[in-house]
Amino acid sequence: MTALQMLLMIGLYAVALVIVIYFTSATAPRVVGALVGGAVVGLMTLGAITLCEALGWWKIPFASTPYFAFIFYAGVAITCSPIYLVTWRVARRFGLRGLAVFVAIVSVVGPPRDYLYAATFPKWMVFSRGVAPILADSVTYIGIVLLGHAVMRIVAGPAREDRLARVND
Repeated sequence: MTALQMLLMIGLYAVALVIVIYFTSATAPRVVGALVGGAVVGLMTLGAITLCEALGWWKIPFASTPYFAFIFYAGVAITCSPIYLVTWRVARRFGLRGLAVFVAIVSVVGPPRDYLYAATFPKWMVFSRGVAPILADSVTYIGIVLLGHAVMRIVAGPAREDRLARVND
C-alpha cells in the first residue's frame, strides 16, 4: 500500500466519520472518546501486525518511507473511530448483549473481508495458510472493538448517560 493510497483511505474514512457523527447524534465528548479509542486501537493494531508477522501468519508490506508507519497508524485510528460511535449506540439501545452480538458479528465478518482485500490487493496484505491466521485476525477484530469501546467509555462515560436528541436553540 502506498502512502497516497493510505492518505486517500484516511480521507474517505474521515468523511465516513463525519457522516456517522451526524447520524448517531454524537456529542463532542463522545466524538473525542471515539477518536481516543481509535488512537489507542491504532497502537494495538500495530502491535498485532508485528506479532503476527513475527509468527509468520501474515505480512503487511510497509512502504520504505520513514513516515509510512505514522500514516498507517493514523489510518487505523481514523478508520476505527466510527465503529465506536456505532458501538456506543448499540450499547445505549441493547446493553451488553447488543455489544456482544456486535463483537461476534465483527469477529466473523472481519477475516473474510481481510482475505478478500488480500486477494484483490496482494501488495497490501498476504496471509499464510492455515487456521491460525484466520483466528488471529478474528481475535484482532475482537480486540479492536472491545478496546476501542472501553477507551471511549472511559473518556466519555457510559452510553446510558448520554442524551440522544440534538438540542436546537
